[in-house]
Amino acid sequence: MAKIAVLISGGGTNLQALIDAQKSGVIRHGRIALVVSSNPNAYGLKRAEDAGIETAVVSKKQAGSQEAFEAGILKELQDHDIDMIVLAGFMQILSGDFVRHYEKRIINVHPSLIPSFCGKGAYGLRVHEMALEYGVKVTGATVHYVNEVPDGGQIILQKPVMVQEGDTPEILQKRVMAEAEWQILPQAAEKVAERLTMEKIALTKPYQIDDVGALLADNAYPGRGILLGQTRTTGKAVCAYFIMGRSDNSRNRVFTMKNGQLYTEAFDPSKVEDPSLIIYAALRQYENQLIVTNGDQTDTIYEFLEAGKSFEQALETRQFEPDHPNLTPRISGMITFDAPAFAYRMSILKSEDPEGQRCGRYTYCYEPEAGLGHFIHTYECDGNPLPTFAGEPERIRIPDDIDAFTEELWTNLNENNKISLYVRYTDPATGAYDERLINKNEK
Repeated sequence: MAKIAVLISGGGTNLQALIDAQKSGVIRHGRIALVVSSNPNAYGLKRAEDAGIETAVVSKKQAGSQEAFEAGILKELQDHDIDMIVLAGFMQILSGDFVRHYEKRIINVHPSLIPSFCGKGAYGLRVHEMALEYGVKVTGATVHYVNEVPDGGQIILQKPVMVQEGDTPEILQKRVMAEAEWQILPQAAEKVAERLTMEKIALTKPYQIDDVGALLADNAYPGRGILLGQTRTTGKAVCAYFIMGRSDNSRNRVFTMKNGQLYTEAFDPSKVEDPSLIIYAALRQYENQLIVTNGDQTDTIYEFLEAGKSFEQALETRQFEPDHPNLTPRISGMITFDAPAFAYRMSILKSEDPEGQRCGRYTYCYEPEAGLGHFIHTYECDGNPLPTFAGEPERIRIPDDIDAFTEELWTNLNENNKISLYVRYTDPATGAYDERLINKNEK
């Protein structure tokens, strides 16, 4: 998740739009970690404090020079390990030297459709005065990357706003803010935050091999997780699935085994609020294929295999869960046994936008490697809303001992949020398997 700093100078209305967007789930891959104001009396500082966001004031007048002013801001950004910057009513021009520290990581919102009414001297109410003086019928707002040229960076998003008869600069300014700036600034911030998050993941996840216990110990809420892989010396196929919960409804669950299949069931049926997303067959086997998922797509995959179709074809008919604003991904795995070997697939179906209008479908196919597995889970971490898992499945070490692996998983899952865990080690040559099942709620 990208750490965001918002730079302001005044009332902070655009800052408030960003704060609201973070709460509503429009911004999912970023978190506002710092607000820096060039004005100690800016009302935006109070907005940040009310939202529990750290603040800092760096005054150009007190700094004495542009170099000292920018050095003060840079120190605050570095001290807070900031990944990206949003200029939201920041009434200072940043130098090329400053911008190069955060190339393609600083964005600004401008109250016109660039390249109209922009550049040096075009800011605040003056932009709307210029639009009315010129007589345009359509104006709007633009979010762009910041470079050394005022309003000269690459455009990220634009939104038009109609000019109406009788508009004054003040009226037009309010309409452009409400109909354009407050909408596209959070959308652009999410777009950049997602890119930066994915870039960070790309530098690490595909290449490093982690101890899964360490991954879990550092993550209070990975949600539901699937782990597939191969033991180091015995060559067994490994499948593990765990569930977590934050609400009373989601915590009211246990795993049960019936005829070799794993089900989630209500621990106390009288307390079930909504069974649709928490009660399902989690693990089923069709012929030589073992299916594990975090929802009723287990049955979908089973039915498609039974009809001679594929894992991928089955998941083309499904999408993420409709639990707005979290829009929980559906994660699935399948081991295909071809004695004495096997291979496995993993899939995630996740929303590609905060409104849940588009579903991204990603499938990963793996040949087993001794002592190596892959781990996919629904959420990157805890949050409100919960941020969707990003990037490729994480590479993890798989031990030979099923009890050691089960203990590593269960011990490191967050004590308050963990609910149930199932682990199966299968001999691909014979199909014989050992299994372990743990429920926090005992039946």
